[in-house]
Amino acid sequence: MALPLLNYAPASQNTRVAGFTVGSDESPRIYSAANVLAPTSTANLLSPTDMDELIAAAYRQIFFHAFASDREIFLESQLRSGFITVRQFVRGLILSKTYRSSFYDKNSNYRFVEQTVQRVLGRDVYSEKEKIAWSIVVATKGIEGFIDALLDSDEYLEAFGDDILPYQRRRILPSQRIGEMPFNLKSPRYDAYHRKQLGFPQLIWQNTVRSYVATDRKPKNGDPSNFLAMARSINATPVNLPPVSAQNLDYERLVPRR
Repeated sequence: MALPLLNYAPASQNTRVAGFTVGSDESPRIYSAANVLAPTSTANLLSPTDMDELIAAAYRQIFFHAFASDREIFLESQLRSGFITVRQFVRGLILSKTYRSSFYDKNSNYRFVEQTVQRVLGRDVYSEKEKIAWSIVVATKGIEGFIDALLDSDEYLEAFGDDILPYQRRRILPSQRIGEMPFNLKSPRYDAYHRKQLGFPQLIWQNTVRSYVATDRKPKNGDPSNFLAMARSINATPVNLPPVSAQNLDYERLVPRR
């Protein structure tokens, strides 16, 4: 018998208030495939360029970055043909082998819940109580049950529905010059334990300090400074000759004869 989802509340009343924001560079770009109706209505499909942008944005939202080997070609084909919705495409990406090996296998259930809520619901977890509640779902229903519960929740359906790609909400914060830090920077893929096991971050210090010289200040060809090192490398020893006095000079012999 599966345990029901524990009750949890937002940490602040401001979370329930609808945000009023003015569009700017910090505003998230919303990708929607609302005009993808059915495979038979090809006239209502997105253009190939718009579909490519939507798929690329989905990989950035879920994986942060996807290599060629990480792409789900079959899911992309179904989305392009209109057989699945954006919500089903997001479900396929989260249940993929890449997401499982990158986030679930290398983190605890609590951290996996935190990162998945950020990517699917577009917000941070409210508190530790929410982490515990969803972690129980992961332990009892597995990853698929946890993902289905998130995608079928009222919060997801009201915010994104079937056709809007999840994005980080509340990027613009009131009385702040910049928005909230992106999830991929705030919550790295590996936690502290696995980062230590993998041996990073590594601090590598150079033995010599390199200085940068501007291009216009570098000596050009023929500059005497280029030969300074060569001149210093020459070990020239002075010739110790006895001093010569003017009284000892024989001027008659020194004058050449014709």
